[in-house]
Amino acid sequence: MELRLHDTLTREKRTFAPLDPKNVRMYVCGPTVYDFAHIGNARPVIVFDVLFRLLRHLYGEAHVKYVRNITDVDDKINDRAARDFPGLPLNEAIRKVTEQTGKQFHADVDALGALRPTVEPRATEHIGEMREIIEKLLAGGFAYAAEDHVLFSPQAMNAANVGLPRYGALSNRSLDEMVAGARVDVAPYKKGNTDFVLWKPSKPGEPSWPSPAGIAAQGRPGWHIECSAMAWKHLGEHFDIHGGGIDLVFPHHENEVAQTCCAFHQQRMANYWMHNGFLQVESEKMSKSLGNFITIHELLKDWPGEVLRLNMLKTQYRSPIDWTVKSLEESAKTLDDWYRVAADVAPTEPAASVIEPLLDDLNTPQAIAALHGLRGNDIAGLAGSLRLLGFLSESAAQWESRKQQASGIDAKEVECLIAERTAARARKDFKESDRIRDLLATMGVAIKDSKEGTTWEIVR
Repeated sequence: MELRLHDTLTREKRTFAPLDPKNVRMYVCGPTVYDFAHIGNARPVIVFDVLFRLLRHLYGEAHVKYVRNITDVDDKINDRAARDFPGLPLNEAIRKVTEQTGKQFHADVDALGALRPTVEPRATEHIGEMREIIEKLLAGGFAYAAEDHVLFSPQAMNAANVGLPRYGALSNRSLDEMVAGARVDVAPYKKGNTDFVLWKPSKPGEPSWPSPAGIAAQGRPGWHIECSAMAWKHLGEHFDIHGGGIDLVFPHHENEVAQTCCAFHQQRMANYWMHNGFLQVESEKMSKSLGNFITIHELLKDWPGEVLRLNMLKTQYRSPIDWTVKSLEESAKTLDDWYRVAADVAPTEPAASVIEPLLDDLNTPQAIAALHGLRGNDIAGLAGSLRLLGFLSESAAQWESRKQQASGIDAKEVECLIAERTAARARKDFKESDRIRDLLATMGVAIKDSKEGTTWEIVR
């Protein structure tokens, strides 16, 4: 069975055919490092980690290159730095913010079971590539300089008629339907209301670099040019897959396509555009004003990262997801069972029944259903399939120990109470036996009697 992926540009599932099977290339927009990542940010991390793992399974680990960037120059970073370190020069404060939040991001996504990407470029390390693309756009007539800014003209792109894609094709909008892109100020020097910034002058104290186009003032890049430059540097002018959240389709990804295709005279930047759907919390849009804004860091205090991972994958990546405590509890129980039966089993190759739905545009709900089917008849295949999906990172004992530590339950105390209950049952003191069972229940411990003895588990 072939891998089929839904392409946002063509709005259909297409058979995946890499440009070079020995060098499969994927770019995914990463974090802007100014604060803790929220649970919505975790969705593309987990989704494209599964795709990365699947591509490595299909083409070999050495033949897949995954690039996920870090944006470390941005107005939000500047604002956070000025707020948190008012006594420091802004550039020094910015370094502190980006280093700290970058470490926080890595700690969070590591806990989610996500593999590190092959390359993780930082925007500030690619200013030269940004300037080079801007110079190409200026030379081609797709960009212009005005009042120390350089702006891209979608009108010029659509008028060029030289084998370029139409601006607006990715987001399926006409120019008349477009509005000024995110992070673009309405300004008198703009020739058109859809023109967006490639380069802008820096304010005093802000990060700055020599400007392109002969502009004397020091400046810094616009948002969209950063990803075009990093993708070009590490994957080339034309590559296989570009991913991100659905909120990035316009203006960010639309503008990436425009910049890259016009600079390098390409019909496409990426052959497949993939976007994950929105996330809600308890059926409401996540927002600070509603008090339901949840960071990955906060959730990890209460739940193992693999629980968050499974909870995310129970919904197909393009569909909206409703993040609920009830669903988290169900995911935790499922993982408890998988760890109990499969964590210490020598794995075989992932089962075909799990791979097949993944090949159908990452149908993870169907893959999870297949995992449940393996539970009763192929534990080794279950173990191998779970590891492919990023689960079973520790032994069953480690998993149980961490659960106990998180719950505050003393395993020795539980074992002593169970021994007392076993003795009470042996002498037919069922009143005492029931009392101990009820006591364990109040502690959050459920027990199960069988011919082999009494087992117990933490009830979250």
